[in-house]
Amino acid sequence: MNPDLAEKLVAAVDRMPAFPKNVQELLALTRDLNCSPRDVVLVIEKDPVLTVKILRVINAAYFNLPRPITSINHAVIFLGFNTIKNLALGVAAIGMLPAHNSDDFDGHQCLLHSLSCAGIAQLLALRVTDVDPMECYVAGMLHDFGKLVLAQYFPDEFKQALTRSHANSTSLHLCLRDIMGTDHASIGAMLVEKWRFPEKLIEAIRYQYGPEIKDTPMIACVFTANQISKKMGFGFAGNACVEELPAPIANRLGGTLDEVRASLGDLAPLYEEAKKFSRM
Repeated sequence: MNPDLAEKLVAAVDRMPAFPKNVQELLALTRDLNCSPRDVVLVIEKDPVLTVKILRVINAAYFNLPRPITSINHAVIFLGFNTIKNLALGVAAIGMLPAHNSDDFDGHQCLLHSLSCAGIAQLLALRVTDVDPMECYVAGMLHDFGKLVLAQYFPDEFKQALTRSHANSTSLHLCLRDIMGTDHASIGAMLVEKWRFPEKLIEAIRYQYGPEIKDTPMIACVFTANQISKKMGFGFAGNACVEELPAPIANRLGGTLDEVRASLGDLAPLYEEAKKFSRM
């Protein structure tokens, strides 16, 4: 990447909206060693919309909870402090999607893809050890956020990459690397790093493609969920190229992409849930 472009990318990430005041307060609280779960609950409950969205995600049918969770306090007790914090940040980030961007990029379809990917990643996490299913949900939800930076601030380069990807049936991240010297995964990682998400979630976004892909449980779940979401046509994030699972990921999940997809059963209810959430 040439230095001028690198400087422009940093500036573009810096221009992305800051979190609302209550979410910034949440971030500050979670850096305080003396912070209590109750402090976090009080901050989230100040925002009725954020509260409703978090409870909507947690009570989605595919999470298969034994009983509905009806309050943020109950959610913290049932799912844990860090899980609810990360989910609150992820939901807040979704709410910051720009209304307008490149004419060739449908932000709503991208959101549907991301929410579907999130739900599938959460399901896959239930069969993998050493990973939190809700953290996988958040990683899936945010895995394509770098595309939104590109669509907003680099529309010409992004449009060129989209056109080349469609014409050649090539992965979008490879086209972006050819044209810009970087891809949406690296840019998305810069963005969530700015927002102070956990390091393993930043890593899952930065190293989700290509020869740099890392063999971690979270990346295995997010990469596979991304491919399944594309294969099923759940939303559209500008790239229909479906990739087979690398051997380490196939080993973690117990089969090929088609075998893993088949093992999940009917995913239509999950997609319907994603559509409902996207309209909130």
